[in-house]
Amino acid sequence: MKQKLDIAGWNRREHFNFFKTFDIPYYGVTIKLDCTRAYQQAKALGVSFYTYYLHKTLIAINQFDNFKYRIEAGDVYLYDRVDASATILRDDHTFGFSYIKYVPDLHEFHQVVLADIKRVKNTAGLFTTTAPMDSIIHFSALPWVDFSSMSQAFNFKSGDSCPQISIGKLVDVDGRKQMAYGIQVHHALVDGYHLGLFLDELQNLLNA
Repeated sequence: MKQKLDIAGWNRREHFNFFKTFDIPYYGVTIKLDCTRAYQQAKALGVSFYTYYLHKTLIAINQFDNFKYRIEAGDVYLYDRVDASATILRDDHTFGFSYIKYVPDLHEFHQVVLADIKRVKNTAGLFTTTAPMDSIIHFSALPWVDFSSMSQAFNFKSGDSCPQISIGKLVDVDGRKQMAYGIQVHHALVDGYHLGLFLDELQNLLNA
């Protein structure tokens, strides 16, 4: 479900109208997340680390309206819930886009993740689902690379305004586990303040 935002009464109306005209309206940051506690918790709970940090990402995303706003035909809509479209690698080294529904319960979410990974691995091509592609985050993993910055491929003519997130290789640094976390957001919808709130909450969730 979604509801149309009253842009005329929005305190970010001028910001929205300004940044929506940019040729490149996205901006991003890459940080190092401390995943020491999260890695231990995933193992203790019997779920994959991938499931664990994707679940925490979606919990944090769904706490902040700015990350649930989407631009559609010039209007802004607020979605009740945001899910994930993650890239799933196949045995032949191609990948397909998944649709992973956010579920609050971690173990139920883990089953959702496993089921969609299996589904994508048994299909061919890039687009494997007809699920909605507006109320999502784009999510990809580069577990082979400990990167310090990240760029994304964008088709700005498509009108896409979904956040784009990429994670890197889990590495050990001075006895702690760290992981690169790159996020790109549409500046007409998300400012640096909102991005900071999201990243702080995500780290708090990983530390819990």
